Amino acid sequence: MSFLQGPQFQAFLRDVFQLTVWLAILSAIFVPLERLFAAHPRRIFRREFGVDLCYYFLNSLLTAFLISVPLSLAAWLTRRTLPPGFLETMAGLPVWARASAAMIVGEVGYYWAHRLSHEIPFLWKFHAIHHSAEDVDFLTNTRAHPIDMVIDRFSMFVPIYVLGLGGPVGASGTLVPVLVGLFGTIWGFFIHANIRWRLGPLEWLISSPAFHHWHHTKSGPIDKNFSTMLPWMDWVFGSFYLPDHFPKDYGVRGNGVPHTLLDQLLYPLEGDGPAAAPVRVKPADEAVEPSGATSTLGQPAVVAEPAA
Repeated sequence: MSFLQGPQFQAFLRDVFQLTVWLAILSAIFVPLERLFAAHPRRIFRREFGVDLCYYFLNSLLTAFLISVPLSLAAWLTRRTLPPGFLETMAGLPVWARASAAMIVGEVGYYWAHRLSHEIPFLWKFHAIHHSAEDVDFLTNTRAHPIDMVIDRFSMFVPIYVLGLGGPVGASGTLVPVLVGLFGTIWGFFIHANIRWRLGPLEWLISSPAFHHWHHTKSGPIDKNFSTMLPWMDWVFGSFYLPDHFPKDYGVRGNGVPHTLLDQLLYPLEGDGPAAAPVRVKPADEAVEPSGATSTLGQPAVVAEPAA
């Protein structure tokens, strides 16, 4: 039996077909919204559209494979170290309670992994790929180096496993991590979308496109808004920024990140470049407030400067 007729290749084709269907559904939802309510006028097939499309399939197919072993090991260690009574107590909670707790602890893990990826040069080299997009729309959600994706997923799911709120696929308690992961993925497409919608008072409770677009700015305050779903976490940790307008541009400072898929995948393994250094948030007592810029919570807007 040839490889093209084998079960692995058939499973691969099935996965590609399913991803294509999901992409069609996402496009049917977001493309009209981005045309009708655009925060910035954009063509559908904008710059580097093909690169982001490749990332959509690459990361969807590869990340689950790369993360499966370390997550399974983390779950195994958790089961061997936590008292059985604790795990039984957590498993006895209603699904809604476990899912709510898992969303919060998973967001805490993601927040700090994300923040460190901006502060540690080695991690920033991987994360800079995501920030290199100069046109942000729903498909930008998938632009990320596979290693960066693995770090994000690992940091989000390990706290959920450690607290006994769920387990990996194939183990007991799979439902909660699946729900958290599915909601996070769908919301990731929404907050990257080129949509000028605002959520009013709810914007401190759940993230909006405006909230996350400020995370991608290259000329405004940078190193802000690290949360993916719960912006109040940024308020707690001092990285919240949300004025009443969208940023004017996106990307990374400098010209270090290449524009082709293969070069981007190899970029973190190369020497330091202009975009290799992360940015450093100014301490509050050094911050300079841009003219008229305030957050929706009434706090002064904090600016940042490149790391030395």
